[in-house]
Amino acid sequence: MSKSSPSRMSAARRNAETILSQSRKRQESFKQEQQQAQDAMTLKTTRLRELRLAKEAADQEAADAAPAPAPKRSKVRRSKQT
Repeated sequence: MSKSSPSRMSAARRNAETILSQSRKRQESFKQEQQQAQDAMTLKTTRLRELRLAKEAADQEAADAAPAPAPKRSKVRRSKQT
């Protein structure tokens, strides 16, 4: 009886280790996917920030180059005379 017990234990242990290694592989794969998604989001954010800053700089140059508009004349409000 003692001979069959170690083989059962080793078979059970092999099964458990197989399941554990599969679980670790899935977990590692998930972490890699998360890191790739985060890297992609960071790259996208950086690119959009650069585009926004370039647009703001171009808008500022255009505003500086454009002649200043003439000041508006305010209307004088007069009271109604009765």
